[in-house]
Amino acid sequence: MLLKTFKGGVHPNDCKRFTKDFAIEEMPAPPTMIFPIIQHIGAPSEIVVKKGDYVKVGQLIAKQTGFVSANHHSSVSGTVKSIEAHFHPNGSMVDSIIIENDGKYDVFEDVKPAKPLEQLTDKEIVQIVSDAGIVGMGGASFPTHVKLVPPEGTRIDYVIINCAECEPYLTSDYRAMLEDGDDIIFGCKAIMKALSAPKCLIVVEDNKKDAARHLENLLKDEENISVVVVKTKYPQGSEKHIIFSATGRKVPSGKLPADVGVFVANTDTAASIARAVKTGMPLISRIVTVTGGAIKNKKNLRVRIGTPIRNVIEAAGGFVAEPERIILGGPMMGKGVFSIDLPVIKGTSAILAMTKEDLGINVVTNCTRCGKCVQACPMRLVPVTLAMHSKNENEEMLKKYHVTDCIECGACSYICPARKDPLQMIRVGKRYVIDRARMKKAQ
Repeated sequence: MLLKTFKGGVHPNDCKRFTKDFAIEEMPAPPTMIFPIIQHIGAPSEIVVKKGDYVKVGQLIAKQTGFVSANHHSSVSGTVKSIEAHFHPNGSMVDSIIIENDGKYDVFEDVKPAKPLEQLTDKEIVQIVSDAGIVGMGGASFPTHVKLVPPEGTRIDYVIINCAECEPYLTSDYRAMLEDGDDIIFGCKAIMKALSAPKCLIVVEDNKKDAARHLENLLKDEENISVVVVKTKYPQGSEKHIIFSATGRKVPSGKLPADVGVFVANTDTAASIARAVKTGMPLISRIVTVTGGAIKNKKNLRVRIGTPIRNVIEAAGGFVAEPERIILGGPMMGKGVFSIDLPVIKGTSAILAMTKEDLGINVVTNCTRCGKCVQACPMRLVPVTLAMHSKNENEEMLKKYHVTDCIECGACSYICPARKDPLQMIRVGKRYVIDRARMKKAQ
């Protein structure tokens, strides 16, 4: 039987062999922790502690400032050393709470289990998710409680748990499926109840068949939750593409999954919801894959939010070679960073320390007009044309060719034989169009 998939996409070497067989290890928190008030899409959070305060594990340290915002909590117990601007993984300076870890891990008194799931209402589940500061942990970091309140009149037919993990090198979701399966399934049930959704599909790529079988065994007595195995292809984990592969539904340009009756959550997001309901513990840690040719002991670590990247790399044995590039996230959509003194935040799925050999030779030549970027684009765009109009700042043509539909997956840059990296130019054009629209709206 042919596996479900979508048109376009690419097939990079998945490089998961380096870490897929390493179980998740709990990483001890270092002496100093850094908590930026921006770890999500939306309004920055408001700091609710001050220098000298003693805080405990799970205690609120920055509260959401609107509906599209998120709470942040301390992942250690200790003293607030300072509140200062600190470099963020996005490259900007962001107000951050610096906490000295006392190593005691005293848990905040308000961290208590909720009522049994069957006794919770949909609004109570949404409130728990909101209070816990849970965001999309696949990298987008959109506040999950917002997605759990779709527009009035919207019916959600399917909850999809995105276990595709199509990015090369990453194995954090794979290990979560094998080790945190019960939490993932509990999270499915909580999401379904919050949305009154009748079906849940756990979608797994076919290079993780053992994880799919494990989840199927856990689900043998469940009627409304099932595992769907899809073809291994990048970017299968993109929201619109996993919806099409799993349900056949297409999300139109400018629309959201809820508009076609679908809700999508990441693997670790579902597990975090389960922990928030079952134990009352907010989002204070996440699984991080630490890999790349420059890493001595490649691992999957459960890391407390706020841990400096430097300490995570040290926990993996440090460097065995000079890294040419440090990437947070996968090599296709992850972001290169200039320092390892930045903190792990809620959207940090991986730390890749890439050597020159990992990156390969990158000799840029002239575009040959081969059209491979067009064939590879999963959004059916024309990357070479978008890149040209981006360079010329041609707003009209960028709109005509739907630049804002680009999901920035990088398939065009990966497949380009001239190594032109059209994505970088398209990103510039996309931001240009968005900024121009905001300026016109403000006038």
